[in-house]
This record gives sequence, structure tokens and C-alpha cells, in this order.
Amino acid sequence: QVQLVESGGGLVQAGGSLRLSCAASGRTFSRSAMGWFRQAPGKEREFVAAINWHFHSTDYAPSVKGRFAISRDDASSTLYLQMNSLKTEDTAVYYCAGKTRLPWNWYTPVTESVYDYWGQGTQVTVSS
Repeated sequence: QVQLVESGGGLVQAGGSLRLSCAASGRTFSRSAMGWFRQAPGKEREFVAAINWHFHSTDYAPSVKGRFAISRDDASSTLYLQMNSLKTEDTAVYYCAGKTRLPWNWYTPVTESVYDYWGQGTQVTVSS
């Protein structure tokens, strides 16, 4: 059983930066594809970024590309999301998620339903 715990959320002004962390327990992190999703009030949860374990290659939603950066530290089983140039529309609860049993090593899923386990979420609020 893998557990994920997000941290690093908070209140920031537009144009500012935040770094989210997601600490994973269990032995499967280093062989898992990992992702970040977010859910704004009244909206469905949406994909933000993903990273595979084999090449650490990444994928981003168009709305965050160039502003956000996903990374992982397999030695400490931690996933990160560096968020720069934040906008008010980035306000949401941010969730990290993991996918095991990958169809190929460089699999970088962007679809919510594919992921096996989820964190509880951390609130990010961007003020104008």
C-alpha cells in the first residue's frame, strides 16, 4: 500500500512562487509514474503535470507549461512541483498521484482514471 502526503500549499500573490512536495511511503515510488492534478472550486479535477520513472521525462498541461516544473527524488521518495509566475486561475486543491504496473517504462500518464493512488491534497490560493 502506497501513501502520499502533499505539503507546501498556501496563500501567495499573483506572480509569486510556491513549491509543492509529495512524500511517498512504500517501495514502489521509484518504479511509479507520478503526476500532479488540481481541482478548482466548482470544476472537475484536471491534469497539471506528470513524470515517468525511467527517463524522468515530463508532460505538462498547456496552461502551466513554462511556469511549472515537476521533478522527483527517488532516493527520498518525494515528488515536487515548482510553481512560478502564479496566476489567480491557478487557485485550486493540488493532488499528487501515482501509477504502478506500467505498460512501458517511460509511460507518463495524463489521464486521472489511470492513476492507482492519491494524496489528500493541498490548497493553493493565489491572490490578485
